[in-house]
Amino acid sequence: MTIRYHPPLIVPERISIVVPVFNEGGTIAAVIERLLTIPLPAPREIIVVNDGSRDSTRTVLEGLAGRDPALSILHADENRGKGHAVRLGLSRATGTIIAIQDADLELDPVQLSDLVAPILAREADVVFGSRFLSGTPAAPALTIAANRLLTQLTNLLYRSSITDMETCYKVMRIDVARSLNLSADRFDIEPEITAKLLLGGHRIHERPVTFSPRSRAAGKKIGWHDGVTAIRALLRYRFARRPPR
Repeated sequence: MTIRYHPPLIVPERISIVVPVFNEGGTIAAVIERLLTIPLPAPREIIVVNDGSRDSTRTVLEGLAGRDPALSILHADENRGKGHAVRLGLSRATGTIIAIQDADLELDPVQLSDLVAPILAREADVVFGSRFLSGTPAAPALTIAANRLLTQLTNLLYRSSITDMETCYKVMRIDVARSLNLSADRFDIEPEITAKLLLGGHRIHERPVTFSPRSRAAGKKIGWHDGVTAIRALLRYRFARRPPR
């Protein structure tokens, strides 16, 4: 009997960038322009999810529709939160790597290239962009304290050593992301992703990123109540009953 050797199927790498957006009519066009033009080490697709915006966001996005074949735009009829938008984008992604990019320009998309590099090199499956690895960022003291508290609680509960649990820049292989079975609708998507990665035994590699924080007057939406929700989420996932592996 002749035994035929079938080489393993090699899937070309592709980066799926999900952009959840709510009432960011002033910045979303600039974010998309950056995502389309920055150098990346693999082909890209950009999935913008308009989470029921009530300002000029939809008009701006409709003007960009068809601008580039790498750009897809989804419109939700009602605002359900960042988590829901991320999950919707994840369900439509066709790449091998997924990254989340906020639409407010606090984080320059050019940094994505450095974040996906360890994954493309097969050195990591999950990379977080940490705003604290390069020193204390220029953010309000209360914001920094809240972020550090949530990160320290994460490390205590999950025996980890990360420096920025709440970072937007969570980059990972698509199969890892889909294995998390995410369910959060709002900003509690951040602790849910982190908790489920750590519970699943995934090592989180971190790389430094810089960001330019904005104030609530300038449109920042996350508040103290979201911090309370994050604490509840971290506790819930840590102590939830899980089936044996």
